[in-house]
Amino acid sequence: MRKLYAVLSIVMLVGVLLSGCGGGGTGGNAKAFRVAVVMPSAINDLAFSQSMYDALVTIQTERGGAENFEIAYSDGTFVVDDAAAALRDYASQGYDLVIAHGSQYGSSLQEIAPDFPETSFAWGTTVDTFVAQGIENVFAYEARAEEGGYVNGVIAGTQTESNVIGVVGPIETGDAKLYVDGFIAGIQAANPAAEVNVNWIGSFSDVALASEAAQTLVNAGADQLSGTAQMVVGAVGVAEENDVAWFGTQSNQTSLAPTVVVANQVYDWTVVLDQMFDLIEKGTLGGQAFALSLENKGLLIEYNSAYNLSDEAKSAAEETIKGIVAGSIAVNVGE
Repeated sequence: MRKLYAVLSIVMLVGVLLSGCGGGGTGGNAKAFRVAVVMPSAINDLAFSQSMYDALVTIQTERGGAENFEIAYSDGTFVVDDAAAALRDYASQGYDLVIAHGSQYGSSLQEIAPDFPETSFAWGTTVDTFVAQGIENVFAYEARAEEGGYVNGVIAGTQTESNVIGVVGPIETGDAKLYVDGFIAGIQAANPAAEVNVNWIGSFSDVALASEAAQTLVNAGADQLSGTAQMVVGAVGVAEENDVAWFGTQSNQTSLAPTVVVANQVYDWTVVLDQMFDLIEKGTLGGQAFALSLENKGLLIEYNSAYNLSDEAKSAAEETIKGIVAGSIAVNVGE
């Protein structure tokens, strides 16, 4: 009988130990943290959507893989109704966080979020969490894109020879407008004599229209070009064909045209996502807004090492970054 008690005690102890070590979560029996994201373009667009996808993959790796951090995504959902259906579907599946990665999805999210009060949502780029409408489970995020835009503008204004610089913009809203406004401000600070021509094409995704706009700018004498959103692949192609310098944003676009890409403002969304995940895991499902900046290193300036950037332009850029971070350079642009 004494042996039987001993065996039972060992079995119970092993059971306790297994129950403490089992499961595929972040510790104990904790389940995987599940994130779903709906994006307007492809995950390899070298722009807005890829910046978010890359951040999620980085966090997944840091957290030990898919068994601890699950990612689901719907990309190419530029039709808002399709995006809304995907957002609702992910919420109904019990994801911990559902991200609407596009300001065009805001009205849909405002309708969907109240139907799933136990699910956390996030959307960007914006600062509106819908708290004023009584919604408490939505986070907001944005990129202070004007900061990196200003740095790129300083470089462009410093190195231009024609004193004509062109910008291909998508729709005049969100981080696109911030970036363009910052780019112009940086050019004006470095070279007040430079002429800046902006062509807003009215689309985030029309590659052909972006190409046409870029060619028009080049024909007008631009020797430096920039632009934002996934449609810029068309504009970058024109820049390469005409040997015109290109400045990227959102993601590193050097691979598109290694001979003409000068520098890129890169979004690192891990800076804000990690904060959201921490809040969600502690029970806060929304109500806060976050921003990427040069100061918190959510915005990074990555130079193309293959481009022959002058010491003067590089020095001007580095001093500008230091000034923005320190607060001695204020990038004041309109929303």
